[in-house]
Amino acid sequence: MFILILLLWILFNGQLTLEIFLFGLLFASAFYLFICKFFSFSLKKDLAIIKKSLYIIEYLLVLFIEIIKANVVTGKLLLSSKYEVEPVVVKFTTPLKSESARVILANSITLTPGTITVRLQFDEFTVHCLDKTLAKGLNSSIFVKLLMRMEGTDISVKEAED
Repeated sequence: MFILILLLWILFNGQLTLEIFLFGLLFASAFYLFICKFFSFSLKKDLAIIKKSLYIIEYLLVLFIEIIKANVVTGKLLLSSKYEVEPVVVKFTTPLKSESARVILANSITLTPGTITVRLQFDEFTVHCLDKTLAKGLNSSIFVKLLMRMEGTDISVKEAED
């Protein structure tokens, strides 16, 4: 928050000189202390927001890569005359604690070609897969691992499956 306030100060001034920067440091410090005092904000919350932002960026990059990989696999399945596609509906539970993380997982599954989340009820997912090979490892996917890390869950996916 402090850095954001300082950057806004510099942006609103339209130029960067030593005087503007030093006065911006003074202004940003005073404003940040005011926010911490009267709006129950803290440096700890700032660091948590930065950490979550990095996790979100990592998640989006992984999602993009997984979408591309799923496009290639789905294309091969559909265009191959050697392999007969066997659609399947699978159910699995997830160790994710928050509802928002489960919804993000459901949307991520639906965004990747070849899979659609049909139902999400509490921690149980019902997913339609274009082929049985796409159903493998849904409950221990990279999405689950990243979302667990965002939640701060320390248990491994292997322990959650047992």
